[in-house]
Amino acid sequence: MSSQLPLPDGQSAGASSPLPPPSPPPADRDGAGAAGGSAVVALVVVLVAAFMELLDATIVSVAAPAIARDLGASEAAVQWMVAGYTLALGAGLITGGRLGDQFGRRRAFLLGLAAFVAASAACAFAPNPAALITTRVAQGLAGGLMVPQVFGIIRSAFAPAARARAFGAYGAVLGLASVAGPLLGGLLVEANLFGLGWRAIFWVNVPVGVGGLVLGARVLPESSARQRARLDLPGAALAAALAVLVLLPLVQGRDWGWPWWGFAVLAAAVPVAALLWSRERAVAARGGQPLLDPALLRVRAVAAGLAVATLFFGAIGSFFLMLSLYLQWGTGRSAWQTGLVILPYAIGSILTSGVGVRCAARAGRALLVSGALVLAVSQAHLLLVVWDGAAPSYAELAAPLFVGGLGLGLTAPSLVNVVLAGVPERDAGAAGGVLTTVGQLGNALGVAALGAVFFAALETGFDRGAGPLAAYGDALVAVLPWQAACYCAAAALMMLLPRAARPE
Repeated sequence: MSSQLPLPDGQSAGASSPLPPPSPPPADRDGAGAAGGSAVVALVVVLVAAFMELLDATIVSVAAPAIARDLGASEAAVQWMVAGYTLALGAGLITGGRLGDQFGRRRAFLLGLAAFVAASAACAFAPNPAALITTRVAQGLAGGLMVPQVFGIIRSAFAPAARARAFGAYGAVLGLASVAGPLLGGLLVEANLFGLGWRAIFWVNVPVGVGGLVLGARVLPESSARQRARLDLPGAALAAALAVLVLLPLVQGRDWGWPWWGFAVLAAAVPVAALLWSRERAVAARGGQPLLDPALLRVRAVAAGLAVATLFFGAIGSFFLMLSLYLQWGTGRSAWQTGLVILPYAIGSILTSGVGVRCAARAGRALLVSGALVLAVSQAHLLLVVWDGAAPSYAELAAPLFVGGLGLGLTAPSLVNVVLAGVPERDAGAAGGVLTTVGQLGNALGVAALGAVFFAALETGFDRGAGPLAAYGDALVAVLPWQAACYCAAAALMMLLPRAARPE
């Protein structure tokens, strides 16, 4: 499932201003809105692009066993294929949004889409794991430029009265991508179209993206922010370096044999974090727009929300990769069968996401806590299913996964708006952008940290002579309690959030 944190309606991940009022805000140089037919085509273009990005955040988890088998990838390389994408996406969201504000959202969107298509083709050609990881990072960076422009373009293309329907269509695309990711990934790998195997999951982006570029160049309206802030590129570079210093030893440590210098790399994250904090304070003090305004962390809702996003999406991001490895390499299921097993999770999420959004303005915090605890219960249920070592049936797996999807739908769509209810209006845009970015980085951190637990247990199982079913089952059993603990800790922190979401 995607870990994409939906932003409040009409707001890009890099936005530095509050949500726009129904009429075009004075801070933006927006078009007057495209004609009816052109507006619909513009909506299709940006929704297809958003669908591709969300799809690529999930599709690789199902295809990972086939990729690893074909390229001879190590466990660490498999983790990087997933974490590298979300890390790069998260690192690029805020800067990408501000590039669109400054140089034009249409221009930034088309450039990001073109880069995404090129990176997808490069992924399909990748001859070895290192090349695939590199091109996946390029995909994520391209998505970080493309995705933040979607809301601004929708606002420019549609008159105020029609925007609600357009944003509703975007929400539907989120749900559709969550269903399509595992199913399409499994289908393409299993079908082996033209002998491409797993490479088809990347090739499918090329004709779709090229069509989007041709149509987008014709119909997308241009808009930009009137007040242009200087980009905090040094801050973005420091933040990316900090993330790599944390993730690198967590992912590679086991392959390295946990040497002393691996821990030294991890320790180096401390002075880099201090340098980043000092720089962001200096940028804010001189009236600039830092990547993360330190003053935001003094707002209880923001500080708690960032911790919640890290724990919550860290657990989700790691879960589907490890479940896919267990299902395919442990129980012997095919990629298509794995997609079908994951389908109930997506269905559960879709069923409750609308309820969560509608009720968040009255009982947002209660819904968030309930959703997180339901997810913890689903992990405990799955633990019991896998515990006895036998290959579980479809029904045995579908029940806890469906329950987990119900919990996700109650939580993920409303989290941002509940957090923003405790943020001053003038800071809503900046807080929403940071929260979305941290959700993506938490996803990568979860793949790294919880992946280390999974693969360490897997190695122990094989060392004692266990077969694939027992070894992968033990590895999943080892990591499920940690994921459940993340959800429980997130639920406790959610008690610090406002009682209800910011009104739509």
